Amino acid sequence: MAPSGSRSDDCWRVLYWIPVLFISLIVAWSYYAYVVQLCIESIENMGEKIVYLLVYHVLFIMFVWSYWQTIFTKPMNPLKEFHLSHPDKELLEREDRRESQQEILRRIAKDLPIYTRTMSGAVRYCDRCLLLKPDRCHHCSACDMCILKMDHHCPWVNNCVGFANYKFFMLFLAYSLLYCLYVTATDLQYFIKFWTNGLPDTQAKFHIMFLFFAASTFSVSLAFLFAYHCWLVCKNRSTLEAFRAPAFQHGPDKNGFSLGTNNNFRQVFGEEKKYWLLPVFSSLGDGCSFPTCLVNRDPEQPSLPPGHNPSIKSAGESHQFPPKPLRESQSRLLNNGQSEGNEDRDKRGTSNPALTIEKET
Repeated sequence: MAPSGSRSDDCWRVLYWIPVLFISLIVAWSYYAYVVQLCIESIENMGEKIVYLLVYHVLFIMFVWSYWQTIFTKPMNPLKEFHLSHPDKELLEREDRRESQQEILRRIAKDLPIYTRTMSGAVRYCDRCLLLKPDRCHHCSACDMCILKMDHHCPWVNNCVGFANYKFFMLFLAYSLLYCLYVTATDLQYFIKFWTNGLPDTQAKFHIMFLFFAASTFSVSLAFLFAYHCWLVCKNRSTLEAFRAPAFQHGPDKNGFSLGTNNNFRQVFGEEKKYWLLPVFSSLGDGCSFPTCLVNRDPEQPSLPPGHNPSIKSAGESHQFPPKPLRESQSRLLNNGQSEGNEDRDKRGTSNPALTIEKET
């Protein structure tokens, strides 16, 4: 007989699919309303009907494809080097003092590419997954696992949005917005005819009316959400990092991972332009290590002697985690990010010194 706790978990897992089922039913109904009731039953001009159906099906396929990828792309687990070995687990469990535990974690993490800490300066460790958290990795209570570059847990896809599927999520927002805008625009003239009694008194009238209301309402909400995530991509931040800046050894830094707008975009969508609009994985890196920029965040600090930059000194003196070599694509992003960051700073004309690239030695 199965334990009651197991049955309860299974029930919750089924309930988590209700938002996905709701969206799927809405999309299925919109397909019927647009294709059958609007295009086939209401539009009389054959040329207009063919064009409407052709464009609609292209957007519909891309929308469903990206939505499917966002839902069923499993989050990537951190590399095994971030997991504690069995002897290290036993050693950590035997220690009761927090200071001693942190000393053990610092020893384990010294050869890992970890730059971020907790807000208190401690090594980021997940006691449920028993691993040292890579940069930008967070534990999701809904998925009960650590998610690489976690953005948020989305109930509408019943999945965590992170490194593995963030590009798919962005394309899902883009194509769903285009889908709703297209349906709204092409349905508008027939929606007007509905109110002016220009349509035959059939059931198509009600499908056309509700289709317009649904598409226009979703368009507004999707436009705001898509614009917000475009801003996040340009800043190279996740939703979690937008609300709480990642803490480095020199302190919290909301721009710590930003390499400039162009390189931030390429980190999500990849180097090859032919894959940008397709829901296929093309993001750069492995999700465990990211090029970082150390930015002097306090513009009210007293002016320093020429050539003196405390961010470089503190990073060099206190950095205990030498990074592993970055991939070629990440190194190229890092180099491009430095030049682009300098150009942006020159354009703004600010007195803030500092975009300094973390040394890889």
